[in-house]
Amino acid sequence: MTVHVATHRKPRQRSLSGSTARTAATLALAGAATATGFGGTGQAAPQLTPEQVRAKVDRLYQEAETATEKYDGAKERADAAGKRLRTLGDEAAHGQARLNAARDTLGSIAAAQYRDGGIDPTVQFLLSTDPRHYLEGAALAERAGVRQNAAVAGVRQELRKLDRLRSAARTELGSLRSRQAELRRQKKTITTKLDEARRLLARLTPQQRTATGEDGAAQRASRSAAGAAREALAAPRSAPAPTSRAAAAVAYAYAKLGSPYVWGATGPDAFDCSGLVQAAYRAAGIALPRTTYAQIGAGHRVSRSQLHPGDLVFFYSGISHVGIYVGGGQMIHAPNPSAPVRLAPVDQMPFAGATRVA
Repeated sequence: MTVHVATHRKPRQRSLSGSTARTAATLALAGAATATGFGGTGQAAPQLTPEQVRAKVDRLYQEAETATEKYDGAKERADAAGKRLRTLGDEAAHGQARLNAARDTLGSIAAAQYRDGGIDPTVQFLLSTDPRHYLEGAALAERAGVRQNAAVAGVRQELRKLDRLRSAARTELGSLRSRQAELRRQKKTITTKLDEARRLLARLTPQQRTATGEDGAAQRASRSAAGAAREALAAPRSAPAPTSRAAAAVAYAYAKLGSPYVWGATGPDAFDCSGLVQAAYRAAGIALPRTTYAQIGAGHRVSRSQLHPGDLVFFYSGISHVGIYVGGGQMIHAPNPSAPVRLAPVDQMPFAGATRVA
């Protein structure tokens, strides 16, 4: 019996093309990067300590507050552009009414001339049975001509005014749309930063949140109005403010202890940092700009050693945070979404400058 033994030929290997080889190498490197040890399991992201979480959250809050100040400024400019646009719209409506009236006047003159046939004054004189009556009529006709010229000039003037108003309105509309786009960008930045901060804080256990002070801030933020009033009464009062308006602003700030931080808010129940300052001085009869960048230039600058109650104190190199100095090295400010309006040491943050507005 003949036994046929199957022959096993080694298959010929195909060479890889350049792009295929690069793809294979990339996949191999990616696999190597995700494998650890002998088991080849994926490597988890390093676990942050509670202190690292707190530091990262603080940084996110600061970045969100910088974006909040930009949002506040853009909103102020958008509101101003909207107001100017409404004013221009009202002026244009009045201008259109004046134009219509001027056109009506011109139309009535033209209609009168048509009815009279537009006869030449010399012919009218020749045909007149009473030259004296003609001379009286000629004087009226001359006055009618002057009136017609004035009516034409009035129409042209109103047309030019209306054209300028419409051009200005188009410019303001473009400005408004630009500000609104900036508002959307800053709002997206703020919400992104705050969402990331919330995700980080959600990783901490209740014990870790307590250890980093997060739970304490949350509890303060959720106090009732009665609890906030008790804190205001218990808060230590230092030297009196040098002026009645500064004293009124400080009193307002004390009354708002415990109010929640809400970005873009100017009171009366919630605030961001510059919103609290603006509201406090508005209650004292002084109109301040909306943003920290503008508020620092609203009064005259004072050094840290010259601080009096009521002075505005600013922080960080970008002038992105502000509080109201109340004396004794303390200020009242709206910190961030994790903490309500509260007393805090001025040296808690990098000091950038101070301004006296009253």
